[in-house]
Amino acid sequence: MFQTLHPIFDEIRTLIRRIPPFKLLLMLFLMQSLGSWANAPTPFSLSDLEKLTLETSFAVKASNEAVNTAAAAVTTARAFPNPEIEALKGQQVTRLNRTEVGPTQSWGVTQVLDMPWQRFPRVDAATAGLQAEQAHQRAFSTDLIAKLRLRFFDLMRRQAEERASREDGKLMEGIRSRIALRVETGEAARYELVKADAETLNAQKLAQSAELRTRQSRAALRAVVGAQLPEDFQIDSSAQDLPRPAPLAHVRTEIANTNPALAKARAERLQLTHKLNEEKALRLPQFALKAAIDQDTEVRNKRIGLAVTIPLWNWRSGPIGEAAGRLSRADNDVMHQEFSLMQELDAAYQQYDIAQAQMVALESGIVRQAANALRIVETAYKAGEKGFLEVLDAQRVFRAARNELITARYELASAWAEIERLRATPTP
Repeated sequence: MFQTLHPIFDEIRTLIRRIPPFKLLLMLFLMQSLGSWANAPTPFSLSDLEKLTLETSFAVKASNEAVNTAAAAVTTARAFPNPEIEALKGQQVTRLNRTEVGPTQSWGVTQVLDMPWQRFPRVDAATAGLQAEQAHQRAFSTDLIAKLRLRFFDLMRRQAEERASREDGKLMEGIRSRIALRVETGEAARYELVKADAETLNAQKLAQSAELRTRQSRAALRAVVGAQLPEDFQIDSSAQDLPRPAPLAHVRTEIANTNPALAKARAERLQLTHKLNEEKALRLPQFALKAAIDQDTEVRNKRIGLAVTIPLWNWRSGPIGEAAGRLSRADNDVMHQEFSLMQELDAAYQQYDIAQAQMVALESGIVRQAANALRIVETAYKAGEKGFLEVLDAQRVFRAARNELITARYELASAWAEIERLRATPTP
């Protein structure tokens, strides 16, 4: 078999020899580039991470199981009590000579009646508990997505700071090289080189710190998403087109009607209301149907009747007081939740307006003017018209304005995420 393959190998070697060396190297380079491009991880967008988190997060699955548990509690509340069956057998003995006369048998059935004034509050309380768990599940998912968005925007911020710090480092290295050349030729004092070395080291330190913060932000984002997110993941760090929030008055009404945290508090209050009604209903008499048959050697007795539990000693004042206290606390919790949500909404809108105003001012004028001033000073420095300290001052002004712009963008995105969390907008 190998002998038949030798001619094929010879032809392949002949073809390879005919290819010019530079073309062969170019083909190998292209193949390697295509392979590395194919193996490059696909960057995750914000919507991709939201979908991945909701589908695979163990915390979300645990929250869903809590809803299933509450649904099972409703089934338990709707169940009817089982009947109680008795079967007895014995011997009939005379009282005088203690002689056995014959066998005796007895059968009995007891069915506790689930009265409507007790059943309905119990079922309603379990149903309200299910609604509370469903609202809690929505609130948990909303909070998780809001946390994910904040981590995503924070990673974008840290990556922007890292890129900016690297640019500053390259700029300082270029300036340091020019100063070293001028010092060697005697055009500048050695003090300027010492100052440039210090500024270069400071820029390198800032770049290393920015890289460390980026790693920490990546770890925090992966901790929210879960282990299903690969360690070498990349995000789509392009500018996010965030929609402008709706008017404040409209969002206030929306939150009052649809916020899951508020819906959970209201459902818990309703559940405790039904619990109080159930405790009051348990003070009423409880009924049970009874039927029995007794049979001996001569007589068969049939009986049917009604058993009543009379609340003579225990009027359930303790359980009723406990239920009333929990209901009063739930009422206060609902009012506190409503007030807190409105305060958080006002603060989020104020933060959004402030961040937007800062970003507009920085983008439209401050950063642009600082960049132009830095370019002018650098040009003048190359021409010998400005000193090194003036270049450093211009660079510090530009760096501060640029960092403020990065921070303003993050503050705007975080305010938007907080507003969307309070609105509990649907997630993919």
